[in-house]
Amino acid sequence: MTGAPSPWLQRFAPRPAGTALDVACGSGRNLRWLADAGWRVTGVDRDMAATAPLRGLAEIVDADIEGGPWPLPDRTFDLVVVCNYLWRPLFDTVKAAVKPGGWLVWETFADGQQTIGRPSRPDFLLQRGELLRICEGWRIVAYEDVFETNVNPRFVQRVAASRPLNPLQRQPKIAAIHSIVTP
Repeated sequence: MTGAPSPWLQRFAPRPAGTALDVACGSGRNLRWLADAGWRVTGVDRDMAATAPLRGLAEIVDADIEGGPWPLPDRTFDLVVVCNYLWRPLFDTVKAAVKPGGWLVWETFADGQQTIGRPSRPDFLLQRGELLRICEGWRIVAYEDVFETNVNPRFVQRVAASRPLNPLQRQPKIAAIHSIVTP
């Protein structure tokens, strides 16, 4: 079993379904949900054992996106999903993979996580407002920087953003923001 898909993704995946890229897809919890929802999904990950069962559901690209070249140059998608993954040198590359008018749904661990568990290295934790800065100039549909107290407590930051159709087009301010800061 691969686990449940991200509720953030389920809430903000645009309709109708189109093409989607799941960055660092792992065993495919989000990829499976996207495929079941009618998306034509491409998943990229370096763990071939984890992605092997996904090959019938989606296009799977085996690649070390941290140590090698980006495996999908010049390809763009209606939706790009990044969950529980952070490699800052790929920020611009991931954004460039979103078609004009397409969506970026990103959620991962944030600063504060190091006080309660892993990941604990600053390299793998978003700083306050970092996803907002990355998506500057895009339409921010929703954003959260929260501490979740559910079964697996964690500090997490999330954004759902739409890339402008025209790069010169000014985007409205944030449509929704939710931030809960805890000590």
